[in-house]
Amino acid sequence: MLTPFDISCPYCGESIEILVDASAGDQQYIEDCQVCCRPITLSIRLDADGDAQVSATAENDA
Repeated sequence: MLTPFDISCPYCGESIEILVDASAGDQQYIEDCQVCCRPITLSIRLDADGDAQVSATAENDA
């Protein structure tokens, strides 16, 4: 099941919607911003209840 999440692009600041598949467990992948087309590193972590927590950072941020 895909769950929509709103994130802010770390480059242009625009709010964009991404779809997260929480059934895949913890994940990290790169998706391009739908507005400025720059690569965003998305980190998806599941908490103890199985709810997804999403963070978005610029590609080269630590």
